[in-house]
Amino acid sequence: MLTAQQLRDIELLQKACESHDQLQLKLNWEMLRNRDSSSQLDFFYYDNGELIAFLGLYAFGSTVEVCGMVKPSERRKGHFHRLFQQGMATAKQNRYSKILLNAPAGSAAAKAFLTKQGAEYAFTEHQMEWQEKSLEEADDVILRPAKAEDFDMRVRLSVTAFGLDEEDAIAMENTANEDEDTDMFMIEVNEETVGKIRVNLQDKQAWIYGFSILPEHQGKGIGRKVLNRIIKDQRLAGHSVHLEVETKNNHALRLYESVGFKVVHAQDYYTYSD
Repeated sequence: MLTAQQLRDIELLQKACESHDQLQLKLNWEMLRNRDSSSQLDFFYYDNGELIAFLGLYAFGSTVEVCGMVKPSERRKGHFHRLFQQGMATAKQNRYSKILLNAPAGSAAAKAFLTKQGAEYAFTEHQMEWQEKSLEEADDVILRPAKAEDFDMRVRLSVTAFGLDEEDAIAMENTANEDEDTDMFMIEVNEETVGKIRVNLQDKQAWIYGFSILPEHQGKGIGRKVLNRIIKDQRLAGHSVHLEVETKNNHALRLYESVGFKVVHAQDYYTYSD
């Protein structure tokens, strides 16, 4: 587990980089705060007690995402490249089948670095935030807390909705179970479980993840009703509401926009092969 001091140092460096570059980094804070004590997926470079560079690996089953940052005044000195080499060595040692390098879409410096490493652009992910809008009632859709006996259905939904293999789906659902800041809900219609949705709370922000509905129940307006319910509940609790969606997922993008979500940031992903 990362120490409280390390987490504070990462946060301070993130704020400095985002302020200087006028962009947003994706550091998967829900994972950073819940690192397994045996995992060695974070790499630091300190100088005189100050965190200068950081790189984190975020495992999702057999896929690992990579994101990092360097203090603006300390760039082009090789600090990040050294951390990157350490991270890639760890990724190779752990035998991840796919390595995704993440960078803010507006960062020309990050794009140049990743291109120099031989990484190839894969896709862009939009980060969206809900904007004030009237919402429909959704009384015929039930959201209930997930139980232990729902695990197989959760895995099935991840496989069918996101194209994961079963092993990766099991790993992702187990990771969600370990996150104390996450609420997992099952979606029921006419007493039948048809989907799931996960809500993670971070500093008064509610982030929606893993939203999926069985294929045979799609196209019936269930997704819109679920989003309306989640948004209402989280707004009443005083939280802003956010989510992430790949640009190539046009159906999901249109659904989110129709209930009031707007794109606020974008992250580019690159595939990397050592």
